[in-house]
Amino acid sequence: MTGTATGPHPARVTPTAEPGPPTNLPWLVGGGLAVVLLLLAPRYGYHRDELYFLLAGRHLDWGYVDQGPLVPALARLADTLAPGNLVALRTPSALLAAAAVAVSAAIAREFGAGRGAQLFAALLAAGAGIVLAGGHLLSTTTVDLLVWLVAAWCAIRMLRTGDTHWALGVGVALGVGTLNKFLPALLGVGLVAGLLIAGPRRLLRDRWVLAGAGFAALLAAPTVLWQATHGFPQLDVASAISDGDSSYSGRLDALVLQFVIISPYVVPIWVAGLVALLRRPAWRAYRAVAWAWLVVAAVVLAGGGKGYYDAPLLLVLTAAGAVAAAGWATTRIRRALLAAAALAAVATNAVLLLPTLPADRLPGFVVAANYDAGETIGWPAFADSLAAVHRGLPADQRGRAVILAGNYGEAGAVARYGPARGLPRAYSGHNSMADFGQPPPGADVVLAVGWQRPDQLRRWFTDVTEAGRVDQRVDVDNDENGGPIWLCRGLRRPWADIWHTEVRHAG
Repeated sequence: MTGTATGPHPARVTPTAEPGPPTNLPWLVGGGLAVVLLLLAPRYGYHRDELYFLLAGRHLDWGYVDQGPLVPALARLADTLAPGNLVALRTPSALLAAAAVAVSAAIAREFGAGRGAQLFAALLAAGAGIVLAGGHLLSTTTVDLLVWLVAAWCAIRMLRTGDTHWALGVGVALGVGTLNKFLPALLGVGLVAGLLIAGPRRLLRDRWVLAGAGFAALLAAPTVLWQATHGFPQLDVASAISDGDSSYSGRLDALVLQFVIISPYVVPIWVAGLVALLRRPAWRAYRAVAWAWLVVAAVVLAGGGKGYYDAPLLLVLTAAGAVAAAGWATTRIRRALLAAAALAAVATNAVLLLPTLPADRLPGFVVAANYDAGETIGWPAFADSLAAVHRGLPADQRGRAVILAGNYGEAGAVARYGPARGLPRAYSGHNSMADFGQPPPGADVVLAVGWQRPDQLRRWFTDVTEAGRVDQRVDVDNDENGGPIWLCRGLRRPWADIWHTEVRHAG
């Protein structure tokens, strides 16, 4: 057993449970999931965040208002290798989701899972809502998912073996994750709190644990410095999310998501995992992990964060629950109940979270349950609606017209589909879009989209009239369909005077 700065760990640091036997079955499950995700990738279309990532990838930097550089860099790489190819853009997410399945099973193995329990943990992870939704779209959530799981696996392995060199793995994972978003810092807080509450507290003084924290800080430094030099704009975004100005935000939504983000059918399993981690004598050394989730979930709920922030730790609890469930399933009826729960979770999540149904006949309950589904439908038709209004302008006005989009997805859609339709460039003050450029001084004819009411626009223009409506040619309830397109003329003040002070907004 490895010694530390304070001497060797006593035997009680290592639980009595031994790791389960190795098996390749979870990798087969993960590989199968990746194939399914890639086959479904070209259905529907881009998500608004993906369109934003493509634009951010054209302006690579160490940070952005709402994220780090990692996902925009992946978007740029994919679009460079295969321009306009949705499958290529989403391949990283499919691979990350497959790896998340394998790591979830590896965590179950650390808890002593046999081959069957490891396979069960992999199947539960593959059917989990956070894995399917994140694996289908290129998103910061998918990166967070794998980062948290890898950090948790290293921490659990450290707790099982007593070898604190694994703390370096925790630090590297958290540091790399910070290049995506700052959420891994929340996991770090949860793990430290878990050790303070449940022990062993001596790990917080261990030289390798401190070295791991140093690695995390070193890797995070470029993005932290970018935020510091720009006034920490992520705090403004976090405040907007806390106020409920974003999807899946607000305390009530966050609470509900705790019970549906994996699957309602799997709640008894992850609850069993939580109880086992807190009460099993053989798992005493892992209690810090259970407390980590309790602390992180409490912070998310108290702070009004998005309810999926702590979902990776729910997968850790699910992995523990898979071990507990395997021990419980001693009869045919019990095994059938577990199989039914897994199948119900997969079937329900596949319908709600993957593009398995025709886009033109998508039931309203799917969009009601999965807001993101509606955000992947109708972007080419959105651009067509703008093009119809633009073509109706007098020739002299078309030449100096620009588009002012209410959010980054709309601006990204114009960048993706606008050139083929003769549309001018779109600008937006939403998040980092404000830093990607403002309209030129001569742009005094504006097509504004994404603004439901003209009040704000009339602060900036003398003439604001409705010139058309967005028609996405499908009956889907999203933020764009049926929205007004405003024709704005007579700029009251120069763009330079209002762009960063009034037009810019976070959320």
